[in-house]
Amino acid sequence: MQLQTKIPLKKELLNQIIYDSKIVLLGSCFSENIGDKLNYFKFQSNQNPFGILFHPKAIENLITNAINEKEYTETDLIFQNERWHSFDAHSNLSSPDKSKLLENLNSAISSTNKQLKEATHIIITLGTSWVYRYLEIDTIVANCHKIPQKKFLKELLSVDEISESLEAILVLLKSINKDIQILFTVSPVRHLKDGFVENTQSKSHLIAAVHNVVNHKENTHYFPSYEIMMDELRDYRFYAEDMVHPNKTAINYIWEKFVATWFSEETALTMKEVDVIQKGLSHRPFNENSAQHQQFLKNLEVKKDKLKVQFPFINF
Repeated sequence: MQLQTKIPLKKELLNQIIYDSKIVLLGSCFSENIGDKLNYFKFQSNQNPFGILFHPKAIENLITNAINEKEYTETDLIFQNERWHSFDAHSNLSSPDKSKLLENLNSAISSTNKQLKEATHIIITLGTSWVYRYLEIDTIVANCHKIPQKKFLKELLSVDEISESLEAILVLLKSINKDIQILFTVSPVRHLKDGFVENTQSKSHLIAAVHNVVNHKENTHYFPSYEIMMDELRDYRFYAEDMVHPNKTAINYIWEKFVATWFSEETALTMKEVDVIQKGLSHRPFNENSAQHQQFLKNLEVKKDKLKVQFPFINF
């Protein structure tokens, strides 16, 4: 008896993610979930240098500024609730120290420029089509930083506007890294603060726009994170307590689908070795001084040294 509909996934054979791959992740909070998994398994990955970015315009803006090596100055900042903010970045980067924020922003721009040039893969997770335009400067922002809503105009990006933004992202990336593999996905996180109908409308615009781009561009791919969550995991037991975000079980399930689609069998075997070491490092013994535990630690060091011979960049 089949009790679940399955999203058909085609194994990627030509441009697989391996341990020599260099991966950049940008976008909605689901990119953080995938990025955390890549970090756990010790891949060469970097995620969201400007923090979580929810919509395509914010991601396009970051990539543009990174490639052009924009230098942020005081005129790019705004002061609100005793902290300095950038409309281009998430509040996680905000600081009561203006100089510190500028230093962090410019350092992130520099490192992102280098990472985009060296990356083999970039994973872009789109979260929403809804954007906020700051009326004083007539500019769409990445984050409102709890500034009063009356100072913003809320807009829904059309399919054409999103398609144009994604096309611009592709052109920008190819201008500095012609062989980069670009993987789009739509976040399964539901933005219900916008409204139930409005969230569906938002996601549909993203999906339609992504397929407008992916269907006719080389080295451009789509992974159906959203569809897997909505169809294969069609049950509230796969959501966190807020009934909006996927829970740990759902994240692990989608991650396994992603690995099965994009990772080579050899890479999957190495991941198992890394997992054994990671679990060993988190092990808490009853007696740290026992001969048994000391031998366990020696065996763990042997496994770590063996892995480092093959992949010198891996550090535990």
